[in-house]
Amino acid sequence: MKITGIEWGRVSIPLRTPFKTALRRVDSVEDIIVTVHTDTGEKGFGEAPPTGVITGDTAESVCGALEHHLAPALLGREVEDFEQLMQRVQSALVHNSSAKAAVDMALWDLYGKRYRIPVHKLLGGARTHLVTDLTISVNDPAVMARDAQIAIQRGFDCLKIKVGVDPELDVSRLAAVRAAVPRGTVLRIDANQAWTPKQAVRILNGMQEKGLDIELVEQPVPAADIEGLRYVTERSFVPVLADEAVFGPADALRILQARAADLLNIKLMKCGGIYNALKIATLCEMYGVECMIGCMLEGRVAVNAAAHLACAKGVITRVDLDGPMLCASDPVHGGAVFNEKDITLTDEPGLGVTAVDGVRKIGELTI
Repeated sequence: MKITGIEWGRVSIPLRTPFKTALRRVDSVEDIIVTVHTDTGEKGFGEAPPTGVITGDTAESVCGALEHHLAPALLGREVEDFEQLMQRVQSALVHNSSAKAAVDMALWDLYGKRYRIPVHKLLGGARTHLVTDLTISVNDPAVMARDAQIAIQRGFDCLKIKVGVDPELDVSRLAAVRAAVPRGTVLRIDANQAWTPKQAVRILNGMQEKGLDIELVEQPVPAADIEGLRYVTERSFVPVLADEAVFGPADALRILQARAADLLNIKLMKCGGIYNALKIATLCEMYGVECMIGCMLEGRVAVNAAAHLACAKGVITRVDLDGPMLCASDPVHGGAVFNEKDITLTDEPGLGVTAVDGVRKIGELTI
């Protein structure tokens, strides 16, 4: 199965409600869809969300990486030479992790289709079902309480609460949400790097002392502050999940060796795809540290790929794959079935995606 063409375009998917964090506000998903064509007629699909404030990747940089580096490195190559393809993707240029992730998942899709096996089974996974949380954007406490109640009505029983805008208000935000949801609802919080280490310890321990029962906190301090992350991990009553601090396997190893976090978050867009995500998962298995599988504001192509990885690796014990549930529509055909909190994989080969509607073509390279 030879790679004969790589095409990319943009898809726009409106969100149900604006997505607001300590870093940004987003009203619609504006992602780059990658399609890898072969001489057998099979197509592999990938997706990259331009998330400049986190990965540094913009729509323009993703398209440039595809046109000038990734596509030339892959055209004319055989899908069966999979290890070489993975190495070519990762070495084609530095950084640009979202563009690499989009191509990586398209190649995994083709490899599974070539041998007629779903990617999660190709990776040895036995699970076919996941339960995800749902993100509640940062707002005034009353608005967040209302949004949390709506999520509960939709059937979600685990919520990820965005905080970090006005740290002094964060305890009130969590108290309002906790009061609005049923007892037993799992609450996670994501500060998106907004606090200093001492602020984080004070806020987190204050939340627990007030009985808010927080399961974990995601990236409470700036990504580069590994010592600060360890400071919080050692002193906080709330378990700490490293997110923006973990881009690739080397970052994961550094955090694991420093014991700077209780858990690690794997996101395909940060690490460059499934290939490197598997390395992070293996490192965590060696250190006895559990993982969360997460996503950016992505459509179902990319989140579907992350679901296959999560079903394959037992060290991934927490799921934050709510991107498709935040969208008001779904242009993707095939792949996993997303039904509110429930994600169910099918026996379709590869990643299962067969088409994406509404993609506005930007570029293409062929042989």
